[in-house]
Amino acid sequence: MEITPKMINHLAHLARLEFEEDKKEAIRLELASMVGFIEKLSELNTTGVEPLLFMSDTANVWRADEPTGSIARDMAMRNAPLSDGTYFKVPTVIKK
Repeated sequence: MEITPKMINHLAHLARLEFEEDKKEAIRLELASMVGFIEKLSELNTTGVEPLLFMSDTANVWRADEPTGSIARDMAMRNAPLSDGTYFKVPTVIKK
């Protein structure tokens, strides 16, 4: 697959990105390299190879859901950008 400057512009538009003109050629070469790698992988004979759904045999390993203590108020307020000592203060989002 040939990666054209028009394709780079289209992909940039879809991703809402802006590239400087002098960087577009480097991006085109990197993208062409990635596409070439994928095309190389498609040459492999995968007949009889079962598809992988998971990378390991481990499934649904969860920790026990046990209640634990919470952080002390003064410790929580220590990292707050703005507080009154008891509550976190945040900017008004909804105006009445």
